[in-house]
Order: sequence, then structure tokens, then C-alpha cells
Amino acid sequence: MAHINNNQIHPDVRKLGVVVRKLVPEMSAKFFRRGNWFMRHFAQGHFPKDMNVTEHWAERPDGSRLRIIVARPLQPKPLATGVLWLHGGGYAMEIPEIDLSYARNVQAVSNAVVVMPDYRLSTEAPYPAALDDAYLALKWMNDHHAPLGINPEQLFVAGESAGGGLTAALTLYARDQGEIPIAFQMPLYPMLDDRPTVSSAVNDAPIWNTKSNDNAWRLYLGAAYRTDHVSPYAAPARATDYRNLPPTYTFVGTIEPFYQETLTYIKHLQDAGVAAHCDVYGGWFHGIDIVAPKTAIAKKATAAWQEVFKAATEKYYNQKAD
Repeated sequence: MAHINNNQIHPDVRKLGVVVRKLVPEMSAKFFRRGNWFMRHFAQGHFPKDMNVTEHWAERPDGSRLRIIVARPLQPKPLATGVLWLHGGGYAMEIPEIDLSYARNVQAVSNAVVVMPDYRLSTEAPYPAALDDAYLALKWMNDHHAPLGINPEQLFVAGESAGGGLTAALTLYARDQGEIPIAFQMPLYPMLDDRPTVSSAVNDAPIWNTKSNDNAWRLYLGAAYRTDHVSPYAAPARATDYRNLPPTYTFVGTIEPFYQETLTYIKHLQDAGVAAHCDVYGGWFHGIDIVAPKTAIAKKATAAWQEVFKAATEKYYNQKAD
């Protein structure tokens, strides 16, 4: 994929896309760090009044603590689906509070408790810190299912962008550990492959482009960047065995860098006998549902994943790997 022509951007967000491309030509390590400082100072701990959000802590093996926020329904019902939601930000930026709108959308269509870890970012600790935190949060959710009102037989994992990549990495890791079964995963437009693909190699689309992608992978992988020594738990596109992974849903846009790697990932799952589906949106650039949620295309994508998510809560329950 070469230069993205403005006419390739969906009409709903074309003007926004043109502006964003000019204002943010790339996201660098400096950009990530500044963004994190801003979020920590102005967004962390500020919870919407129309949601029941609480803060919790899980202890890491080294004695430090992982911050976790939990969004529970205002009117709790028993045996809620437990949803571990992993935020995006290129593995380098953001906090779980930024994704509370996703928790709201989950709870609009299902009886669910959404657990959102503040996993370590690559600007402070590269791989495997984020994966270790994600797995710790999964174990914490499983161990605390009773006080949280979660059905231990129905644990889901989901996230968007890097959170989608971390979702795919976590389900691989959890399958191989054999401790905690996962019933369903929803890695939305996931960041899966550190290697160039036909859609990520030369891409200057709005929000997330080739330069931003390379900068993020360089931070996340550290010395392993651009080598053949990258674990599939870091970049799930490098996995060779996709058997016994949970049923999967995702969506992706045609002009964003993750287009090809997402389609390839879904194909690998299908070939391995996993129920997997990907919706594709023409002219969708990265993160439209976050930066322009009220546009028609964003509403369409959100309604589609909500429908799939609701159906998943009605039919998918934990299954032990063979």
C-alpha cells in the first residue's frame, strides 16, 4: 500500500482525517511519554458518574502493584460475563480510563463486569511487562470472580489496537499455560505483527501510520526489534499453532496499517478450526470509533461488535484446551 489519498478516507471522517494527518505526522517515543504524562495528571482516577467504577490492586511477584479498574453494572445481576479489557496506545501510551466508553458499550448489551488493568507501558518497561500484567489481571479476575459477581465459566478477553494485539497474545499464552480457560476473544483492529506487511510497510493514513507503528514496536520489543528473535507472545502474528484458541471476532479498516495482519490472523484461526470472523470497513482509518464515535461509520462498527458480543455471551463458555 502506497500513499493514502484523501479520497480513500471514508466521507464521514475525511475532513477529520486530513486535519489529523497534518497535526500528527507520526507518534514518537517523545509523543508517547508526553501523552502519558497528560493522561496521568488529568484522566487517571476520574470516573464517569453514570458508571460504577472502582479501583483495585494486584501484587506482582516483585512486590510492586498493578492498578486495575473495574466497571460493574449500576444494577448488578448474578453470574455476569467477566471481560478483561486491554486498552490500546501502541503498547506505549494510555490508561484504562480512556477505554471506559468500551465498557459502557459492553454493558449496554450484556450483563458484564469489565476488568481493565493499567498494564506497564513500553516507555517504562518493554515486553514482556505488558503481557505479564495482562496475565496477572486475568488471574486476579478469575480469583475474585465471586466478589465481582462474575461467572467463572465465562471469561472473555478484548481490547483495541495494541490492546487487541495484547488480547491475541494473552489468549495464546493462557492456552499454553493451561491454567485459565478463555471463552471468547475480541481483538479489535489489533496490532499483531512487528514485520512489515503490504498494508503497514508504506502507510501514511491518519492517526496511526508506518512511522508510528515502527516507533511503537521498537519501544515494545527493545533489542529484539527487527530480528527473528521475537516471541509470538509479543507479536501474535508470529505464532505457528492457532489450535484451541477461543472463538474470535474483530473488525478492521481497509486503509489502516493493521488491515493485512488482521485478515491473515483471522485466516490462520479459521484454518486451525477456530470460529473466527472479521468485518471490514472501507476507508476506515485507525481508531475512528474513539476519535469520532458519533459518525455513521463508527456507530455501524460499534453496533456490529455489540451484536456479536451479545451473542457470544449467550453461547460461549470456557472450554479447556485439548
